[in-house]
Amino acid sequence: MKQLWAPWRMEYILKEKSDGCILCEKPEQDNDEANHILYRGDQNYIIMNSYPYNPGHLMIVPYRHIVSLEEMTDAERREHFDIVSRSLKTLRKLLNAEGFNVGINIGKTAGAGIEGHIHTHIVPRWHGDTNFTAVIADTRVIPEALAETYHKLKGKF
Repeated sequence: MKQLWAPWRMEYILKEKSDGCILCEKPEQDNDEANHILYRGDQNYIIMNSYPYNPGHLMIVPYRHIVSLEEMTDAERREHFDIVSRSLKTLRKLLNAEGFNVGINIGKTAGAGIEGHIHTHIVPRWHGDTNFTAVIADTRVIPEALAETYHKLKGKF
């Protein structure tokens, strides 16, 4: 029998779950490194996805707790998509990303894991980054520790 070692999952399984919005709570705390916050703008911030699809999986999040794009002010929307654009450039340069999946899931029906607080996902992609494991075992192999990716990206936005 083959084993897949993922010790970081135990932290997620055992940790106390918040009743509040994690995307509102994280930027209010004064510990960007522990929370994987890479950049703080005036209206939005960049946080690394704690359970990424690939190394460098980022989320661009407005500080304001809003559900959908149409609730964003013009300033929030301009900054949000400026940060998305800068993030693509940064991930191309620092992680040699060859492509990206960029998406916003609005509402539970659309697949939003945190449905009450809109955010944009950026998933860097590389040729050959998917393999049979995801198809036959419903498991994805992430080849780099979150903290290592954080230190590569911190201060580059």
